[in-house]
Amino acid sequence: MSAGRSQNLKKVLEAVPPGYLVDAAWLTGQGVAYETFRDYVKRGWLERVHRGVFRRPVPNTSGSNTIPWNACLLSMQHIMNHEVHIGGTTALSQQGYDHYLRLGKNTPVWVYGDATPKWLGKLPLDAPIETRKTTLFTDPALGLKENIGKSENALPWEWQLRMSAPERAVMEAMDELPDHGSFHSVDMMFEGLTTLRPKLLSALLLSCTKIKVRRLFFVFADRHDHPWRKRLDPKAFDLGAGDRALVKGGKIHPQYRIMVPEEFVRTEVEDGTSDL
Repeated sequence: MSAGRSQNLKKVLEAVPPGYLVDAAWLTGQGVAYETFRDYVKRGWLERVHRGVFRRPVPNTSGSNTIPWNACLLSMQHIMNHEVHIGGTTALSQQGYDHYLRLGKNTPVWVYGDATPKWLGKLPLDAPIETRKTTLFTDPALGLKENIGKSENALPWEWQLRMSAPERAVMEAMDELPDHGSFHSVDMMFEGLTTLRPKLLSALLLSCTKIKVRRLFFVFADRHDHPWRKRLDPKAFDLGAGDRALVKGGKIHPQYRIMVPEEFVRTEVEDGTSDL
């Protein structure tokens, strides 16, 4: 092996821990020629997991083709520098809200980015992937947990996933209602969101591009009435005009004028008590 190819191989092995991934674009960016990929695979330095995507083998394993989804996302964020983050219910689960979400084995991983690679949805991951653009907010970086584990000297086991903070993640989850999520799961999740930051919530609501999400946020916020709710005035945000149909067989919320499951609507009577 020539000195140049040996140096390129050293760079690859230093940058890619066992079990992590790189793609052809990243390899060529490190000076590795296309014809060298096959040689790396033949010699066992890399293994091909999909066309144009390679994994550094893990010693003394059974050789399973299944790839942990978090290893894939960490590779994308920390090695290949793709501008992606996890959000919605995935981000909430990663931050300790599993008890409220009651997630199942086939729960999708929600990945947000405006240029996610086509191969992401084709890898043999241990969870299905759902991708979304970052168009829900005018400021695509607002409410993301930044610079987690990004130190140049951070070791692989110190790497952390770039993800939405709970304030943003809950709005991303609401955006999936009703077709890709359930009101019940969001309701259970909202029960645990007792310590959200009203300043960030306000900024996110102002940045949010969907009337539907803003209205739903206040439906759930009023329903659970956590202490931070008192710091938010619905009149400060554009909630649009007119009724919005969202679910079939539902009921229009009397204040926020969006159709939701009937159990999410409380009819206030004149004496101030609630007719449930």
